[in-house]
Amino acid sequence: MTAGQVSDYTGAAALLRSLPAAEWLIADRGYDADWFRDALKDKGIRPCIPGRKSRGKAIRYDKRRYKRRNRIEIMFGRLKDWRRIATRYDRCAKTFLSAVALAATVLFWL
Repeated sequence: MTAGQVSDYTGAAALLRSLPAAEWLIADRGYDADWFRDALKDKGIRPCIPGRKSRGKAIRYDKRRYKRRNRIEIMFGRLKDWRRIATRYDRCAKTFLSAVALAATVLFWL
């Protein structure tokens, strides 16, 4: 998690080494940086990131796959309906992850 005024890909640089094996990485325009795309390609991950509006040359990406990212955003929105998760009552990471797992299980069954 980064501060509001920090660009998204700056925070992503810290997580780059710990990315699990994946075929695609779907992200929004905030992650559009050439070095980030190159780092993903070096790890064997195909980026599905649209280019920023200020970028001179248009970037190709899978538009159909990108449109489906809303499923993930909806899931996070549903998890944040649980007050305990939205406000992060639990200070211990294990306890917080347990609360997220419990909420996700209940949401799955509903």
